[in-house]
Amino acid sequence: MLVTFVIPCLNEDESLRPLYTGIVEQFNGKDEYRYEIMFIDDGSTDGSLSTIKQLAKDDSAVRYISFRKNMGKAIALQTGFNKCTNSDIIITMDADLQDDPSEIFNFIGKIEEGYDLVSGWKYNRLDPLEKRLPSKLFNKTISMLSGVKLHDFNCGFKAYRAEVVRSVNIYGELHRFIPVLANRSGFKIAEITVKHNKRQFGKSKYGWERYFRGLLDAISVTFISRFYHRPMYLFGKLGLTAFLMGTLICVFLFVQWLAEIRIGDRPLLLLGVLLIIFGAQLVSTGLICNLVIESNFKSNYSENYIKEES
Repeated sequence: MLVTFVIPCLNEDESLRPLYTGIVEQFNGKDEYRYEIMFIDDGSTDGSLSTIKQLAKDDSAVRYISFRKNMGKAIALQTGFNKCTNSDIIITMDADLQDDPSEIFNFIGKIEEGYDLVSGWKYNRLDPLEKRLPSKLFNKTISMLSGVKLHDFNCGFKAYRAEVVRSVNIYGELHRFIPVLANRSGFKIAEITVKHNKRQFGKSKYGWERYFRGLLDAISVTFISRFYHRPMYLFGKLGLTAFLMGTLICVFLFVQWLAEIRIGDRPLLLLGVLLIIFGAQLVSTGLICNLVIESNFKSNYSENYIKEES
């Protein structure tokens, strides 16, 4: 069984070698498992790439990809996933040593129980209060919107079966929502508590703005997960509601007009007409979305739902 580690890093030179050593030590005496470690250098400006190259020179199990500039964690992960062509299990970790390598086989064991994706939960998180509180609010909001009941969407320590990473396409801040995207395809998801270490080197690369970007991506993911196959259910429902409200308003005003009550200068008439037009546009949008999905159904995503095949 081949276990591939996909590890994005940005200016984490001091932590890379201890992380590599910690991973390798976990596989001592476990001959039934093979491993490879893929570092994704996301435009580092320190000595990270030099350290990674030296590790790759010393150990053929180490691979690396280096970006010309900082592209973000989602792009780094997606690039790594695209290279995992022969892997059985893919594990993602942060490069700052806050994810503890001693948890690796807890993830693998859960995968071997039959789960497709195992997400870490930093139960005793050793981060400042100003990071923990927004994160708790963010996680509760995403759990409520998406219907996926996880405590820690932000945890980068996750394990996947290979078919999971082949079924997702992530960008922006969507790396936090891989469980939501996987749930959409029917994959079985579990969560385990993991040890969280205090940062030893460097500083966090994330600020408050990531929660704003994450909230916008959460809206996108919620729409995709609930209405990806049937956008007409959303646009049609909203469109018909607006159309019927506009129609009722116009019928009401028409009755008043028959009773010789002036309606031409009333704002209610404008509202009724706008609701009818808006409703028709929403229904038309739903029809167009359905046509696009119908034309791409076989080629784009029908294979993601096959669990077994003979």
